[in-house]
Amino acid sequence: MIVNVVGAGLAGCEASYQLLSRGIHVNLFDIKPKNFTPAHSNPDYAELVCSNSLKNSDITNACGLLKEEMRILDSIIIRTAYNNKVPAGNALAVNRENFAKEITDILKSFKNLNIINEEITSILEGPTIIATGPLTTEKLSDNIAKFIGEDSLYFFDAAAPIISAESIDMTNAYFMSRYGKGDEDYLNCPMNKEEYLNFYKELINAKTVELKSFEKQNVFEGCMPIETMAKRGEDTMRFGPLKPVGLNNPVTGKKYYAVLQLRKENTEATMYNMVGFQTNLNFSEQKRVFSLIPALKNAEFLRYGVMHKNTFINSPKVLDCYYRAKKRPDLFFAGQITGVEGYVESAASGLTAAINMALLLNGRPLLKFPLTTALGALQNHISSETENYQPMNINFGIIRQPEINLTDKKDKKDKYEKKLMISQNAINEIINIKKELSNVRYN
Repeated sequence: MIVNVVGAGLAGCEASYQLLSRGIHVNLFDIKPKNFTPAHSNPDYAELVCSNSLKNSDITNACGLLKEEMRILDSIIIRTAYNNKVPAGNALAVNRENFAKEITDILKSFKNLNIINEEITSILEGPTIIATGPLTTEKLSDNIAKFIGEDSLYFFDAAAPIISAESIDMTNAYFMSRYGKGDEDYLNCPMNKEEYLNFYKELINAKTVELKSFEKQNVFEGCMPIETMAKRGEDTMRFGPLKPVGLNNPVTGKKYYAVLQLRKENTEATMYNMVGFQTNLNFSEQKRVFSLIPALKNAEFLRYGVMHKNTFINSPKVLDCYYRAKKRPDLFFAGQITGVEGYVESAASGLTAAINMALLLNGRPLLKFPLTTALGALQNHISSETENYQPMNINFGIIRQPEINLTDKKDKKDKYEKKLMISQNAINEIINIKKELSNVRYN
């Protein structure tokens, strides 16, 4: 039996690996390296576009819990991310190029993998996982829309600029993680009130890339363009990516009105990412406005921020909790096209879809992870009908609380203990499920 996997992003690579490692033959379709979407440039698979961070790794953080659940289930994305980790405090940030290359090499080492570098414009026959992600090509999007019987939904996602390290004015910057937690993984660029207000004024009046007439801008809160955030109020950025709290100068103790954090983009620390500065400003305006931040007055932009169309389907109407199409039992979807949001969440959906595809091929009941796990919470999100279905990051708000008396957990210490108990319960459940999945192979 052969399974078609369409798309070699995080979800497609994870899905392919889960199938290949269970002895299932895979046809992996991807347009690279013959063609590239507007946001992609690396010929390797699993290319990270928006950021190089897979977020917090602590299991008391919902994304950290999701990563641990995936690690237990032998996720290629999580294992490879840790293999290519770069310093980023509690976050799991990676060297993009090395990460993508290692995943590509691992997949290509499987003899039961057949790689087909061409664009797929219609839904394939036979067992198929569509994992084309937020940048699904127009022809395939049209065919998916026809299949589900309604127009595809979409929002816009924005990527932050990357700056050359040697061009940063270090007399106006200092290394420090917030509240001194973790190593000094972030380079902080402070502003006083006058500098901030000048930057704010220029930012809200800067020119953005003009959207095409047929495109509507439905900005997702989790990856909002910085200029959109700024227009919501003078102090909005100071409660978001420019929050100065916990970032007093470690030498002088000086407090600042606003602080931009830069994160290492590679192991060599020759490039830095502007944290939280996803943007749709045109390139010349990015150079002009962002250079008003004192530490960036001579900044060399190695990559300007870009904005691109993200396509997703109304999953609760189209899919069941297994990421499977209600109209066709051998067709699964995975990745951001399903309405999970974020690198880790996308890979998680690929893992779940592939495990269920393997179970289907083996004639076994499909798997719904417990709602008290992060994986189960995501399954529930994409299959629970709502009036206005929107993309969702994993969070403790959608993870069902286990039957443990935690109602009195109110202060910070108790809230931490509550999350720890929820996570430990989820991890134990995943360990038990792993044992049940140990003999799921197709020969």
